[in-house]
Amino acid sequence: MIHHLLADAEFWVLIAVVIFVAGVWKPGSRAIVGALDARATRIADELDQARRLRDEAEQLLAEYQRKQREALGEAQAIVAHAKDEAERIAAHSARALEQALERRRQLAEERIAQAEAKALDEIRAAAVDVAIAAARNVIVSDLDEQRSAALIDGAIAQLSQGLR
Repeated sequence: MIHHLLADAEFWVLIAVVIFVAGVWKPGSRAIVGALDARATRIADELDQARRLRDEAEQLLAEYQRKQREALGEAQAIVAHAKDEAERIAAHSARALEQALERRRQLAEERIAQAEAKALDEIRAAAVDVAIAAARNVIVSDLDEQRSAALIDGAIAQLSQGLR
């Protein structure tokens, strides 16, 4: 049977194909393995780069979130300061208004007191004038002229001293 196999042409074709495949397989497998290794290396590099990019993105996100928190804190501080300042200004304005109203009230009271004093002075002056006129009429009718002039002058002097 072995002899018969060695004489069979199909056997030699099979051996030639096996030798050819073995001869071609070795360099072809190196090329395929090399291409696969290169592709694996390229994929590994791309994965490393993707990891680096992801890490950078996470760092940027963390920094952005930190800055956002800081900005929010600053905004809240500014709002709180503005509220405090507004309250201070409102309190100051209320005090200033209250003081202005008090000054106006005092000024009005002073003016009223002055008007009352002026009215009293005018009433006294009118009363004095009436009293002098009445006294003159009484004296003129009862006394002679010389004596009445002396009495009138004395009464006027006494009235002016009494008003002071």
